[in-house]
Formats: sequence, structure tokens, C-alpha cells
Amino acid sequence: MKISGSIKFLIISIVLYAVIFFVDYELFINSWNNFLQILYKVILLLILIFPIMFLVNYFIKPQKIEKYFGKQAGFKADIYSAVTGMLVSGPPYVLFPMLGDLKKHGMSNRSLAIFLYNRNVKIPFIPVMIFYFGLIYTIVISVLIIIFSFIGAKIIDFLVKE
Repeated sequence: MKISGSIKFLIISIVLYAVIFFVDYELFINSWNNFLQILYKVILLLILIFPIMFLVNYFIKPQKIEKYFGKQAGFKADIYSAVTGMLVSGPPYVLFPMLGDLKKHGMSNRSLAIFLYNRNVKIPFIPVMIFYFGLIYTIVISVLIIIFSFIGAKIIDFLVKE
């Protein structure tokens, strides 16, 4: 019988928690409370993301996703991916299920890479970055992130086949 990687991970986690329970009970309680806090946040976010995924599946047809974010969309898809990557905020574990769903509906690996890179250009944080690091630094780092998103996407396109 072959045990899947996720089951192995679960078993290892339980064993580690059991060892910590007996070695350092206070550490066990702290880590368990942190785990429960993270679990609570993830569950709340999943409750939020599933309706969004439902709406994406219901209203946005695969043909639309392919048209704007598919391989055949070309440079237009790159621009749309970069802009949406900059505009979307939130933790990655909320976006990954939605992006996986978009990938199934025709979003290219290239568009995904550009989107994920450009999440690092945070428009709401630009004034704060300018305040702390200066205008030139903020412009240079933002432009470099955008440029490298296209280079990284090209590499992803070469290494990972659809």
C-alpha cells in the first residue's frame, strides 16, 4: 500500500506535535494555538474564496479566459496579467485556488507567471515605499519587477509545457 505525500506529511506533523507535547509542553501549547489561529483565518478565507470561484466558473466561460489570458492572446495577455497582478491583493493561499481554476479554464503558464510576479508591485504601498526608500528606488524596483516578470514568464514558457 502506497501512502500519499499529504498523508506522510500529516503523520510527521502529528508525531512532531506528540514529541513536543512531552518535551516542552509550553511550546506545544503556543504552537497549537498558532496553528488554530492560522486554521481559523484560512477557513474564513476559503469561505470567501469559494463563492468567488463559483462566480468565476458560472459567469466567465473558458473561451473568455483563453481570449484574454490564453497562449493565443499574445502580448495582450501579458499586459492584462501584469495589470491584474498589480491590482489584486491578498495572501497567495487565497489566490492559488482561484488561479488554479483559471488555469483549468485556459489561462496560460506565461500569464500565471506574469500575474504572480506583478503581485509584488503593490500600488497602495507605493506612497509608503516612496516615503521610506525614495522616489527613484521605488520606480526602479517597480520597473525591474515588471521587466523580470516578462523574463521569468519567458523562462516558465520554455521550461513548463502546457
